[in-house]
Amino acid sequence: MTLLMLLEMIASAFGDRLGIGTAAHGLTYQQLHDRAGAGAEVLRNSGARSLAYVASSDEAFPVALFASAWAGVPFIPLNYRLGEDQLRALLADHDDVLVVAEDDAIPHLVGAASTILSIDAWNRATSEPAEPAPSITDGEDIAVLLYTSGTTAAPKAVVLRHRHLSSYVIGSVEFAGSDGTDATLISVPPYHIAGVANVLSNVYSARRLVYLPAFTAEEWLGMVRAEGITHAMVVPTMLARVVDQLGPGEPAATPTLRSLAYGGSRMPTTVLEAALRAFPDIDFVNAYGLTETSSTIAILDPDDHRAALAGVSDEARRRLGSVGRLVPGIEVDIRDGEIWVRGEQVSGEYLGQGAAVDADGWFPTRDRGWVDDEGYLFIEGRSDDTIIRGGENIAPAEIEDVLLTHPAVREAAVVGLPDDEWGQRLAAVVVRREGAAVGPDELREFVRARLRSSRTPDLIAFRDDLPHTETGKLLRRAVLADLSKEG
Repeated sequence: MTLLMLLEMIASAFGDRLGIGTAAHGLTYQQLHDRAGAGAEVLRNSGARSLAYVASSDEAFPVALFASAWAGVPFIPLNYRLGEDQLRALLADHDDVLVVAEDDAIPHLVGAASTILSIDAWNRATSEPAEPAPSITDGEDIAVLLYTSGTTAAPKAVVLRHRHLSSYVIGSVEFAGSDGTDATLISVPPYHIAGVANVLSNVYSARRLVYLPAFTAEEWLGMVRAEGITHAMVVPTMLARVVDQLGPGEPAATPTLRSLAYGGSRMPTTVLEAALRAFPDIDFVNAYGLTETSSTIAILDPDDHRAALAGVSDEARRRLGSVGRLVPGIEVDIRDGEIWVRGEQVSGEYLGQGAAVDADGWFPTRDRGWVDDEGYLFIEGRSDDTIIRGGENIAPAEIEDVLLTHPAVREAAVVGLPDDEWGQRLAAVVVRREGAAVGPDELREFVRARLRSSRTPDLIAFRDDLPHTETGKLLRRAVLADLSKEG
């Protein structure tokens, strides 16, 4: 199975249904299919061996994704916010690459690719009638190369083959499950696995995709209301801003919205509980996955969220801090506290470096966690984030979760600083809520009263904000570098 086959199935059954864009200006599934075919001819005529996309999300993105699948060349969405040197370094990994880029990025890419097209030029070229050659792509071919975010190390390209992504879609999405009135709002960037997975899963379900290229809480709420959005996916920082935009106790007033998925990084329980109150009639879904696993491998479903908010039991409330249970086809194994997974959608392969899976197909996620008796998976954080203080392993998330329950704390990050006596000492960076006043001594006592003294931060510093990636992941190395300047 290939990505093009997924599109062909929908186009043949629902070709005249609006599939991409706003209700007033969009593409039907047949038009998306035809433009993908025209894009495949552009790629073949250029001699390109891959297609890089350096732009924000709009209708050009799914056209480029499926055009690459048709032509049998890898699709490489890159972070358009990167500097010139970084973009050119990533493009240097690929020969004969055709780049589709926003106008602002083009001057920085001249000479780094064999062919560069603006978004407008790409849209014009793919709007021309074409008779593309049949696709000869198969499941083993590379569909997408996605660069990791590089939060703890230099980014590397994850290899996702057609069989990995197709397995994820077919195993988790009902074919043509939408009745034709559903619409999904996409506000995650195209260079993230969620950006790719949302295209594939929503096309396969025949649900209209609406893009929000630049996120603000106000624009997000406005688009949900204006376009009759029924489904949406956000990262935790986005959801926190939406809740803040609404204000304390204010309902969201989004009558069409039925499902709200979140993922990409840890969700503070305080933010989630506020969101559940702001959107009381909506199905919340926590989706956990990695680039290397072709997106979601575990889900905390709407019933779990409702049970936790209703206080059905202490166990139900505790599970609100989990990522739910594994999706069909995924297995998990906990080895010395580290989560390993395997399944048909798991790649674990890196360009030029081979596969990181073991002989039995198990992939080390580098996330630490555990599974309870009912199969709920709990994530404690990245293995690299573990702080070793006096021989004791400490998960930053444990301390961060406590800090976030303090009414004056909006965000918190905990890292380990070098220490001659203890190996590492605990340091916390805190962002206060607007108008709140709290000092380090009060916060240390707050933590000490709820955790052992060995888990009380030695240092607490205050900042106006914390560094995150565009997908909401905390940049711990940036936090550590900032604190290290203070000595």
